Amino acid sequence: MRLAVAFLALLLISVGAAGATLPRVTHDGRPYVELRRLAESLDRAGFEARPTSMRARLRFPGHVVTFTRNWSQILVNETPVVLDAPVRVRRGVWLVPESFVGRVLPRLTAGVTVAAAPAAPRAPAPEVALEELRFRSYPSFTRIVVETSGALAYRVEAQGAKEARIRLIGLAAGTQVEEIRDGFVGEVRVERAGGDALLRVVFEGVAGTARASTLADPHRLVLDFTRPTETEPQQEEVTPLRTLVLDAGHGGHDSGAVGPTGLLEKELVLDVTRRAAKLAEERLGVKVLLTRDADAFVALRDRTSFANRARADLFVSIHANAHRQAMTDGVETYFLSSEATDSEARQVAAQENGVVQLESPAGRGGATKDIVKTILWDLAQSEFQTESSRLAEIVHDSMTQSLRIGNRGVKQAAFYVLGGAAMPAILIEVGFVTNPKEERRLKDARHRDEIARAIVAGLAEYKRNWDQRVRAAGEPALTKAR
Repeated sequence: MRLAVAFLALLLISVGAAGATLPRVTHDGRPYVELRRLAESLDRAGFEARPTSMRARLRFPGHVVTFTRNWSQILVNETPVVLDAPVRVRRGVWLVPESFVGRVLPRLTAGVTVAAAPAAPRAPAPEVALEELRFRSYPSFTRIVVETSGALAYRVEAQGAKEARIRLIGLAAGTQVEEIRDGFVGEVRVERAGGDALLRVVFEGVAGTARASTLADPHRLVLDFTRPTETEPQQEEVTPLRTLVLDAGHGGHDSGAVGPTGLLEKELVLDVTRRAAKLAEERLGVKVLLTRDADAFVALRDRTSFANRARADLFVSIHANAHRQAMTDGVETYFLSSEATDSEARQVAAQENGVVQLESPAGRGGATKDIVKTILWDLAQSEFQTESSRLAEIVHDSMTQSLRIGNRGVKQAAFYVLGGAAMPAILIEVGFVTNPKEERRLKDARHRDEIARAIVAGLAEYKRNWDQRVRAAGEPALTKAR
C-alpha cells in the first residue's frame, strides 16, 4: 500500500497536479479511487462513461484503458490486464481498485515508470499454478474455465478455423488434456510455452466466436465459445416493458431462513413482494404478476416457467439472507452466472438451490436431470445476462441509497430459480434474518414499506433507461418473441 501511495504522489507531481488528492473509497472492504477524479488529475486525459453503461474508457496521449463494470480484467490498448479486484460502479460513480494507480498507470504515463518509484525491495511475483481445468457444453456454446491459484493475465494469440490458442501469461502448468467431443469442441489442452502456458481449444467442425472474462475468489479465466449458426436469427419488434413478475421466495413447507426470534423468510418476503406489487402497478403502469400470493410452495423451475408463459419482460425474485455469523448484515443483489463472484456468493446460491430437495420426488428427479441445462439457460441468450447485470446494478443502487443498511454489492452466482428465465432476471436478498438487529427491523411494517419502495424505485429507473435506449437507438435494445 505504501508503494501505491508513493506512485500516486509521484504521478500527481509529474503531471502538474501537485497538491491534488485522490480520496480513497472503501468498497467491499477494498480500497478504490474514482476514475473520473483520477482522469482529472492527469494531464490531457479524458474519461468516457455513463452511469448506466457497461464500459468506461480512460484516454490520454498514446493510451486507451477500457474498464468493464464488475470485471477484474481491463484492456490496456487492447491488451488484457487483470487487477486484484473488480471494477465497480457505486451510485453512478465508476471506481477502480487503488492498485491500478500504483501497478498499471505509472507504466503508461510519460515521465513516470515503475523504476522511478522510491527504492524499495520488491518480492518476486508469486508463481501462479493451475488448480483446475473444466468445461460444460450447452446448446449454443461451450464454456471452458481455467481456475488458478492467483490472478492470471492472458492473450489470445490465434483463432483459426480449427483451433484457438490463448497464452496464459506466467502460469506454471504441465500438459493437461480434456476431451469434450460435444459436436463443437473436440478437446482443450494446456501445455508449457516457455515461461507461460498455452491453452489450445481444438474444434471438431467450424470454429465459433469466443468471449473471455475473469473472476476472483477463486481466480478463474472463463472462455465461452459460441457455436456458429448458418443464418442470423431474425429480429422481432419489441413493445415497451409492460409485464413484471415478482417472485416471493420459499413458501408452504419451505420456510426459508429463520431468525433468532422466529421470523420466517417465507412470510417476510411474501409481505414485501405484495407491497412492491401494489406500488409497481400504481407507479410503473405495468402488469404485475406474482408467482405466489399465499403461503404456498412453488417449485423453483415452475417460477420462471410461469414468467415465461406470461411473456414477462422482467423477473425479480425476493429473498432474505442467512449467515452463521449473527452480526452479518446488508443487502445484496444477484444475477445469473455459472461462475460465482466469490465463495460467499457460491454459498448463498447453494443455500437457495437447496429448496430443490423439498420438492416432490418427481420434481427432484426432473430438477436433477435438467439442472445443468436449465441453470445457465440464459447464457445461451447472452443479451439477457447483460440486461440482468444492468437491472441488478440499478435496483441495488436504489436500495442502498434508500435504506439504512449495509451494501454487500452486486454479485453473480448459479441460482436455479433464475436459470430458466427468458428475460432479464435478478434475485434480491433484502437483509439477514439471522442478525438480531436486522431481524427487528425486518419485522417492522414501515421498514418493509421502505424496502418495497426502494425496489420499485429501482425498477422505475431501469424502465426509464430502457425506454431512453430504445428511443435513442430507434430499435429495441433487446429482442424477445411475444
